[in-house]
Amino acid sequence: MTTSERGLHGWLVIDKPPGITSARAVALVKRATAAKVGHAGTLDPLATGVLPLALGEATKTMPCIAHARKQYRFRLRWGIATDTDDGEGRVVGESAARPSAAAIGAALPGLTGAILQRPPPYSAIKLAGRRSYALARAGRPPELAGRPVVVFELRLLAAADPDHADFAAVVGEGTYIRALARDLAAALGTFGHIVALRRLAVGRFTEEQAIPLETAVSLGHSLGRSAHLLPLETALDDIPALAVTAEDAARLRHGQRVMPRCVPAGIADGALLGAWHERHVVALARIEAGALRPVRIILT
Repeated sequence: MTTSERGLHGWLVIDKPPGITSARAVALVKRATAAKVGHAGTLDPLATGVLPLALGEATKTMPCIAHARKQYRFRLRWGIATDTDDGEGRVVGESAARPSAAAIGAALPGLTGAILQRPPPYSAIKLAGRRSYALARAGRPPELAGRPVVVFELRLLAAADPDHADFAAVVGEGTYIRALARDLAAALGTFGHIVALRRLAVGRFTEEQAIPLETAVSLGHSLGRSAHLLPLETALDDIPALAVTAEDAARLRHGQRVMPRCVPAGIADGALLGAWHERHVVALARIEAGALRPVRIILT
């Protein structure tokens, strides 16, 4: 269900333009629609592409895509390091070394799979209650510890000239493409930073579904009557579904545990699933000792 008397409910896929933050995109859509809005996966101001926005009750389904794979295309500039690891930062290092296509190809496997990645100082990670980027801007960039991330795919697309190369990447939660570019350059004995970055997909949300931010803002409340507002259930495609009775649906909506008649095979204790009644999701719930405990109640 995408709309009701209480407002707009569903997912909107924005093609974020360069030069604005994800938070700014959220604010513009929130102002235009008067709906509660959240985003799934921050994009840097430099970046463009897929920014899924959850409206209304769909914000409760955002945890379901927190672990979704993300697809990117990016351009790396060799020989120059910046303090932000992208083209908007201050130059902090230079090298005359330029890797060959063969050398690049040989280095990619070392940054693929489960790796330890040090996030960029200019990131939204919190340290003692303060954002890392705020400390960096104040002249005290923190030395962040490495974090485990997964890079499912990293491919060289083209090396148009000695100074630039284009790549495709598919990554897991928490992976910074800026850090990936920085570390690839270091592995090749040079410096490097991102000069162009585009996100192509977040889980099942793709650029084919995306609309310009200005289009979403101009539609405003009319989004509910357009094909652009996707059902909130779209985010639940990758989690198990469990049909419940009308009585159990009512209990779940009141925050009460229920004992389902049967649990699908292979669902482990603690697993998150969607509880459905008559083609609509009524709650996100966890299996606990055979019972179903509501985690997020969906009120559409």
